[in-house]
Amino acid sequence: MQEFKFDFEDLKVYQKALVFIDQIFKVVKEIPKEYRYSIGENLIRAALSIANNLAEGNDKISGKERFRYFRTSSDSARECVSVLIVLEQQGLIEKELYWELKSQAREITSMVKGLIKSSSFVSR
Repeated sequence: MQEFKFDFEDLKVYQKALVFIDQIFKVVKEIPKEYRYSIGENLIRAALSIANNLAEGNDKISGKERFRYFRTSSDSARECVSVLIVLEQQGLIEKELYWELKSQAREITSMVKGLIKSSSFVSR
């Protein structure tokens, strides 16, 4: 079987989102069981939403639709940061890892913002 790629797989921000997701899964596996369902599942859903909305939005013909999906991707990265803040405050994640993940989320949101600005569908 010949391999093929979808267009979104070549987006650098999508690739960074996949790395971020891998690290989020590792974090969730390490937090105490009593928090995995409530906080952990929320964090995983938000992280997956980053990549999923980039993938879905990249195929939209309507600029308005693409903007909405890309914006949701950025919003999901920010949601992850909010959860990471709580985990760090509660001592459920090491400070160094917290700062690394927060930095990655910042890079992702900046890249999504750049993707939005570089697209012709946004007049700002």
